[in-house]
Amino acid sequence: MDTPTDLADCSATQLLQLYRSRRASPVEAACAVLERIERLNPLLNAFCRIAADDALAAAQASEQRWREGRPMGPLDGVPASIKDLILTRGWPTLRGSRTVDPDQAWDTDAPATARLREAGAVLLGKTTTPEFGCKGETNSPLTGITRNPWNPGKTPGGSSGGSAAAVAAGMGPLSVGTDGAGSVRIPAAFCGNFGFKPSFGRVPAYPLSPFGTVAHLGPHTMSVRDAALMMNVLKQPDARDWHSLPADDSDYLAGLDRGIAGLKIAYSPTLGYARNVHPEVAAAVQAAVQQLRALGAEVDEVDPGIEDPLPITIGLWFVGTWTVWNTLSPAQQALTDPDFAAEAEQGSAYSVLDLQRLTLARGALGAQLRQFMQRFDLLVTPAVAVPAFDARPAGSVPLTPDSMLGWTPFSYPFNLSQQPACTIPCGLTSDGLPIGLQIVGPMFADALVLRAARAYETLRPIARPVLPTAADGR
Repeated sequence: MDTPTDLADCSATQLLQLYRSRRASPVEAACAVLERIERLNPLLNAFCRIAADDALAAAQASEQRWREGRPMGPLDGVPASIKDLILTRGWPTLRGSRTVDPDQAWDTDAPATARLREAGAVLLGKTTTPEFGCKGETNSPLTGITRNPWNPGKTPGGSSGGSAAAVAAGMGPLSVGTDGAGSVRIPAAFCGNFGFKPSFGRVPAYPLSPFGTVAHLGPHTMSVRDAALMMNVLKQPDARDWHSLPADDSDYLAGLDRGIAGLKIAYSPTLGYARNVHPEVAAAVQAAVQQLRALGAEVDEVDPGIEDPLPITIGLWFVGTWTVWNTLSPAQQALTDPDFAAEAEQGSAYSVLDLQRLTLARGALGAQLRQFMQRFDLLVTPAVAVPAFDARPAGSVPLTPDSMLGWTPFSYPFNLSQQPACTIPCGLTSDGLPIGLQIVGPMFADALVLRAARAYETLRPIARPVLPTAADGR
């Protein structure tokens, strides 16, 4: 792949090659990315905190290490950002909420942040999130509306919408997002970048999400290779997360280009229950499936035989919201996003017995999907049923289960089952909006999901949008 002329458009892999050959430096890359952020963030609102001085200091230290031939880790000098749900030492983590006091000690790195620092990444700042990551679009009373770089009139999705918009617009090649019902994959699909939700526990979390064991952390990138590189860093165990999986010393870059010839893939265009898949989404995913066949995979169109688990997801999610709500004072509750308040109100109606029934239903779903995956190496579906819709303020639409997640029926089942899943761009609508293909693996087959995505990427490299300017408002 040719190296872009603007360092802000380079992948992490390309930047590292440039550093090794001394054709570019970490300071030059950081300056290019910070210039891009300064130009585009006023329009896209992807960053809620830009730490330019910190980033330049880190880039200068990295440049000195490269000059001395002793890079400190596999991401040394690569610009990266952190979703504002993830603790970052020295910076407030406000979680998109006016209820969080910024004037307190911020002296802890979450595991993902710590691993990026240890690998030498240049941290740029914090990306936007809806309040407490509560929905699949990115708006909040604290930070306003985040916008899609393909069309700023559209939402980037959520809740990792800031991360997806930043990566797609060249405001840093790497970002860490979170995914509790699709919150990495939805915005990656809407913004046309690669988003990966690893197996639960593969990327440790601290503190644990109030939404429980549906919550994952994963990378946003503009190439599969960058995501594999990033996962090699993020997947190290951390004792602060008691769900953290044992050490996986494998290299996710090794074997990434082995292809998918001979793999058995299930293709489910609706998962058996999705009734309102946009026709252009359906057609693009169908075409992508044909390309998977051309790559040598054996693809069968088959549904996994599950019912729509939206009631399970919504119940567990709303109870989690109700839990957070009850940590707030009445004065703080009055400051919250009306969508968050509506979720909490609905969560208050669930009893302990209801919660136990949801947990049992989730277990049955997970068992069914694990048995289904015994027959196949991978499962592919659309990533999201619709293209990006209009960006809008918080509280614009009455909060119901359908308005919250009904348009993304392919994402939340795999949070419940905890399987690895990714989305990769597979086309554009007639309006020029990205469409995503979802690739799901059996539990712990993270490397295989990345390998399949890389095989597809060889036929359809991920394209960056024609970027708007802050002046044109497109």
